[in-house]
Amino acid sequence: MSARKLSLTAARHLHLHAQGLLKKPRRRPQPDDILRTIERMSLLQIDTINVVARSPYLVLFSRLGAYPQDWLDASLKRGELMEYWAHEACFLPRSDFSLVRHRMLAPENMGWKYRQAWMEEHAQEIAELLALIEKNGPVRSTDFEHPRKGASGWWEWKPHKRHLEGLFTAGQVMVTGRHNFQRIYDLTSRVMPHWDDERDVLSQEAAEDVMLQNSARSLGLFRAQWLADYYRLRRPAVPALLARWQAEAQVIPVEVEGLGEMWVHASLAQPLDEALAGKLRATHSAVLSPFDPVVWDRKRAEQLFDFSYRLECYTPAPKRQYGYFVLPLLHQGKLVGRMDSKIHRKTGVLEVFALYLQEGVRVSGALEQGLKQAIDDFARWQGAHRVDIRQLPAMLFARQRTGWEIEAA
Repeated sequence: MSARKLSLTAARHLHLHAQGLLKKPRRRPQPDDILRTIERMSLLQIDTINVVARSPYLVLFSRLGAYPQDWLDASLKRGELMEYWAHEACFLPRSDFSLVRHRMLAPENMGWKYRQAWMEEHAQEIAELLALIEKNGPVRSTDFEHPRKGASGWWEWKPHKRHLEGLFTAGQVMVTGRHNFQRIYDLTSRVMPHWDDERDVLSQEAAEDVMLQNSARSLGLFRAQWLADYYRLRRPAVPALLARWQAEAQVIPVEVEGLGEMWVHASLAQPLDEALAGKLRATHSAVLSPFDPVVWDRKRAEQLFDFSYRLECYTPAPKRQYGYFVLPLLHQGKLVGRMDSKIHRKTGVLEVFALYLQEGVRVSGALEQGLKQAIDDFARWQGAHRVDIRQLPAMLFARQRTGWEIEAA
């Protein structure tokens, strides 16, 4: 099959369509949209930084619009979702338990996420912890005291937190809910009573084949190098896999302007036809999370969107270029800029320390309207009634240089 030729704009639109970011939602979100949206993305990365909104909630908001944040917690509690190491720590459909079970059964291959020496050294305490959970039910790490008062920090985790994290990586316990974003753990045998490792577990090869299929579908279109990163797979034989997929008509080859050979998952054949005909149009403007699937692969974001992004919260303040926790800004199919901001929940203010536009982005009425609406929607969802702005590009929001009151929805 000869490759079809796609413009760069059409390629971006196809990717955003696959991710659910092409158009603004036309209806109010419903609780079951949480699972449906995560299934579409395959994975929802977890991060705890709460300067504006914790990342998983923001990723969903970018796609669904204003929804109650406890819907995500409720979906986890209902058993629709699970947590495990995928791209990084992620929410994923619990129906995908079989895709990651082989990782749980070989935790020694999980690097820093599992410390075999610790688990062996504290085997008796860990056995007692498992017996406690079996007898009394789910636990949180906060249920246990730290033996050294005032200890804090990554390397000063209390022993029971390290025990639980090790058991989680080894698949002996699962996260069944969160309280104030703190994990609640229960025995995997109780969470998945019908699961049988002898009968149900997939081999690593079989599981990774499905992961790569999910990656291809959620990316919409992809280069070979982009595929493995989605689930952080180690050196899968992607060229051979692509040859097999093409022979089985599971992917469609395309030639993308400026990027060369790429592939489209066969499930997107109709949107591909629309993209080729110029009918797949981007109308959505949104504030994105730094851990959104659209930007979590920094090389992919740079190649596809010409958007160079680096998370600077772990960079010393004097060395930061843009800010502590900078949010990418999407407008009509392009990543047009970024925003360094913080929500002051007590005063109901979204403080924008600085907003930066990408080089070459022209200020227009449509851009101003789209970005203002996206910022207003985001601020309102977080309970703010005012936006205060410290620094803006020239000409942007010329009449509202210092901020504005947010109108009720």
